[in-house]
Amino acid sequence: MSRIRQHVRGSRLASAGIAVTTAALLAAALSPAADAADRPTRATALDNAAAALADRAASLGLTAPQGADVRDVVIDKDGTQHVRYDRTFRRLPVLGGDFVVHLAPDGTYRNADRATKATISLASITPQVSAPKAAGTAVNALRAAHLGEPLKQAKAKPELVVDALHGTPRLAWRTNAVALDSLGNPVARTVLTDARTGAQIDAWDTIETASGDGTSLYGGTVPLETTLSGSAYQLKDPTRGNTYTGDAANKTDLCIFGICISRAPATLFTDTDNHWGTGAAADRSTAAVDAQYGTDRTWDYYKNVHGRNGIGNDGKGSYNRVHYGNSYNNAFWDDSCFCMTYGDGDGSVFGPLVSLDVAGHEMSHGVTSKTAKLTYSGESGGLNEATSDIFGTLVEFSAGNSSDPGDYLIGEKIVRSGFGRDALRYMDKPSKDGNSADYWSSSVGNLDVHYSSGVANHFAFLLAEGSGTRVVGGVTYNSPTSNGSTVTGIGRDKLGAIWYRALTVYMTSSTNYAGARTATLNAARDLYGAGSTEYGTVAAAWSAVNVN
Repeated sequence: MSRIRQHVRGSRLASAGIAVTTAALLAAALSPAADAADRPTRATALDNAAAALADRAASLGLTAPQGADVRDVVIDKDGTQHVRYDRTFRRLPVLGGDFVVHLAPDGTYRNADRATKATISLASITPQVSAPKAAGTAVNALRAAHLGEPLKQAKAKPELVVDALHGTPRLAWRTNAVALDSLGNPVARTVLTDARTGAQIDAWDTIETASGDGTSLYGGTVPLETTLSGSAYQLKDPTRGNTYTGDAANKTDLCIFGICISRAPATLFTDTDNHWGTGAAADRSTAAVDAQYGTDRTWDYYKNVHGRNGIGNDGKGSYNRVHYGNSYNNAFWDDSCFCMTYGDGDGSVFGPLVSLDVAGHEMSHGVTSKTAKLTYSGESGGLNEATSDIFGTLVEFSAGNSSDPGDYLIGEKIVRSGFGRDALRYMDKPSKDGNSADYWSSSVGNLDVHYSSGVANHFAFLLAEGSGTRVVGGVTYNSPTSNGSTVTGIGRDKLGAIWYRALTVYMTSSTNYAGARTATLNAARDLYGAGSTEYGTVAAAWSAVNVN
């Protein structure tokens, strides 16, 4: 432990030779019910965690070549502290190396949750497979994923990493490949390649598939906070971090992961009378109303319900681009621009993808990326997608909009007759979409993440509403259980509280379904007690979807 990179207070940490940086630190969400005079500060939590890392480096698997970079801090109302770290090995990112240190209110160490307990030790970080070869492999994988469809302007950017997600840690290339499809819309895929043999380890889709007033497509007339600039109003909300919405003019970009072929504009919408949209898709500002409204309601949900100050918990607003691409049947959140992007749909399968639950879903990917950072493949990928479905649904319910009332149907507003059903996904019985899993099995991790998410979506419905037939908001649901049990729900508010705490405090990048059961039980214990009805119902709901 001779080489030291010291980035935070605490000489005890320096003595251990573990590097810690606050570069990605987000402000802690603190309960207003706590006494500010008695509550630890962010700086105190960092010092306490640094001391814990110094004292317990060996038990946490930290050695001199490794670094620990702070990603997030959560401080409970009783002063309990949770500091989340990403790990590096000889300055290379370690996939699956993240961990959370849990500290008592007085700063003493309690325990830690680690994405992997494997020893991170590589004899060399010199690859035997070249970067250009890794790039070529990734581009070929991108083409294969699109079934040979002609792709244009394909490019790839390899990065050396240590893969601790797939067995014994090894040196790997993480390559982000991007291209334009035949319609000129972006496609992207991340490919993980063994840097010694060139074998593909894993691959996953990278684009995660999704006080004026305005007349929207889906939500009726909605309130909007705007900015007056000269004689015109801008669709920019100064009360929510200056979140704004712009017109992408049906252009596309490939500025993903720093690879820029072109960038679509985000020309800020303006209006002279502060009454936006007509409710018709032909008016370009109508879709902008939906997008801005979705951002507002998502911001409000996370702040009012969970105390989270924006997607990044730093008070900064994101921005939206509408009218993106050519008949683009997608919407996505992109961390590289901290923005939401919406296609107009092709009119046959989908209409404009600016519905409220889609907005809440996609922006929740941003919350996940700033917290547990669930890997977008295997069971972790299913949990990533389910997290967005769960919170997108809770955003829709919390909005209380009679034109788009809350329900457990995902994307019901955007589907058209050519889609063949009335929603993208169904949380009460996910298999109704023809592909999703109702229950866990050993093969669930092999499904597309939008289908493996069914297990957690089903759990969430059972936890909130219970099993059997019931009517919620005028919609009839019938939710079965794998073990024939009867589950009595505890309500949506408690579902949201438990899942949010599990995501932000206990889950890590490699959390699978068994780990999600443990994380949500820990969250229920923290919030309601180990002997509570809520704790027992979490256990029963997981068992009802065969996660035991």
